[in-house]
Amino acid sequence: METYKRVFVIVLDSLGIGAMPDSEKFGDKGVDTFGHILDKMGTLDIPNLQKLGMLNLHKGGTMEGVENPIGRYMRIGETSNGKDTMTGHWEMMGIYTQKPFITFTETGFPKELIDELEKRCGKRVIGNKSASGTEIIEELGEEEINTGAMIVYTSADSVMQICGNEETFDLANLYRCCEIARELTMKDEWRVGRVIARPYVGKKKGEFKRTSNRHDYALKPTGRTALNALKDAGLDVIGVGKI
Repeated sequence: METYKRVFVIVLDSLGIGAMPDSEKFGDKGVDTFGHILDKMGTLDIPNLQKLGMLNLHKGGTMEGVENPIGRYMRIGETSNGKDTMTGHWEMMGIYTQKPFITFTETGFPKELIDELEKRCGKRVIGNKSASGTEIIEELGEEEINTGAMIVYTSADSVMQICGNEETFDLANLYRCCEIARELTMKDEWRVGRVIARPYVGKKKGEFKRTSNRHDYALKPTGRTALNALKDAGLDVIGVGKI
């Protein structure tokens, strides 16, 4: 058996290579981000992925695989009952999720949750719908700045995202409100996978930009992962990003 001094696991988030058999159950019938991009563009400048065998695995556009790829390649399917970021990341590290995380994509968050969040944070919530993060600050950023309100939104994932303008909301206050939201969403009926602080800067429409001070408040894994096993074996484990 080969041994390795270091192992890198890199996730290209949202770069899907085709639909799972149960994708229709999650509203994702026919998804294929990589294939659709190739079909639209025809060709892509991805020499390293091409050498590793990406196009041997998934052809598209006018591009072909290489004769002697330098990597081993395969397509694997998720067995967990879910499709969001955390479910996928957890399964890659050995956790099978039987019950999918709650989503509020179609309805927004319940009034009882929003009322409690407003009370604890001392701010009126605006938004409370599924939206693109960049679009919702364009839509509601000025109102938040002018009225002292707080933008709350969700997405197709099990997530509550809270926006705050760094110049008027204050970054520490945004994090405080997200910690409150994480506490509230630990209830079974409101339990989302992640609460995310989404700070931005700018004073008016057309100027708003999200900053790098994003912070994720995720649920802890429900069991041991491969990372725990590596750490217990005396090896260093380093995570970079939203994991």
